[in-house]
Amino acid sequence: MKKNICVFCSSSSAVENVYFDAAAEAGKKIAENNDTLLFGGANVGLMRKLALVVKENKGKITGVIPQKIKDNNLACEITDKLIVTPDMHSRKAKLEELADVFIALPGGFGTLEELSEVLTLKHLGYHNKPVVILNINGFYDNLLEFYETIYKEKFAKEYYREYYFVTDNTEKAFEYIKKYTPPENIKKWF
Repeated sequence: MKKNICVFCSSSSAVENVYFDAAAEAGKKIAENNDTLLFGGANVGLMRKLALVVKENKGKITGVIPQKIKDNNLACEITDKLIVTPDMHSRKAKLEELADVFIALPGGFGTLEELSEVLTLKHLGYHNKPVVILNINGFYDNLLEFYETIYKEKFAKEYYREYYFVTDNTEKAFEYIKKYTPPENIKKWF
């Protein structure tokens, strides 16, 4: 079954090649699986690399971009569909609505916010979609360590780890997505 794979990732073009390689691997897998890349619609950084590789491999691309960013001539020109939203809030809502899967490649504050939001929404029962953290080059190690502090200090239950899958391997990420079984609805409060 074809899926809309929402990828959160960096708009920076100044990052190391290992991150561009990971974006390329993810883009290739999306196209190979006949899935659609759903992403932030920008023509820079890992976002651009991801879109270029999907397109080179004859895949489909849907971008969702806020008007302000589009007005700065940053919209990806190779999308099959470009949805322009009034602001960042509506962009995230549209991505969340259209996505069947969420993948977080390395990224900055925006990526961190998007990942946190989809985890929170899953935790509160607004969706039960797979969430994958692609921990390339140990990028998310400190965040994952902070998650462990959250569990240790009882701000969240330890089995909330089931809400996301962490790997540094693109192949394993897509195997997880293919075999994904939603966790049972867990009562939130301690």
